[in-house]
Amino acid sequence: MIYLLARLLLRPLFRIVFRPRVKGRQNVPDTGAFIIASNHLSFIDSMAIPLSAPRRVRYLAKDEYFTGRGVGGWATRNLFTALGAMPVQREASRAAQEALDTALGVLRAGEGFGIYPEGTRSRDGRLARGKTGVAWLALTAGCPVVPVGVTGTDRIQPVGARWPRPHRFSVTFGEPLTFPEHAGKARNGPARREVTDRIMEAIAELSGQEKAGWGTPRSVA
Repeated sequence: MIYLLARLLLRPLFRIVFRPRVKGRQNVPDTGAFIIASNHLSFIDSMAIPLSAPRRVRYLAKDEYFTGRGVGGWATRNLFTALGAMPVQREASRAAQEALDTALGVLRAGEGFGIYPEGTRSRDGRLARGKTGVAWLALTAGCPVVPVGVTGTDRIQPVGARWPRPHRFSVTFGEPLTFPEHAGKARNGPARREVTDRIMEAIAELSGQEKAGWGTPRSVA
């Protein structure tokens, strides 16, 4: 109920203030688990994508977003809770695997989960090579990955900016990717790398970003 109310109130607000261009909503599966894998330009991406998607997309968010004090802390905590975000402690031991296990629980419940394969926001607008956690999730859960390209959110809230500013942004949902040839290979490093690179290539095509640190692609027999 809280999630539905948040979408009901925030989606019109986003449309008025930011005038988003959203393409490819039909590429998000109507039922079952799915992964949203996107580039990451701004703090506001974790609101822009869920509010643009036709189905609920859950994200992990830094624990401090849920523990802030005062009016600002209260507003942030309730906003992220309403959008379905889940807190994660990045500094805790085994934090990365625990985060993936939490995401896997969401997928096994038949819901959508959003992840930024780069691992952090881009500081220079370029697209970094993805980390293989997204492949581990996709192969373990056996669900499709919907690549997403976001543009313009870095103008709304650049890295270091405290408050958002009006600016148009775009969210493009690409065609779902599946990897039947790598079924059962979630623990296989080369398989995870290949799956991750395919996902990142799709994101790059959608976002139009220059690649950074990808190295020379290896041929796949």
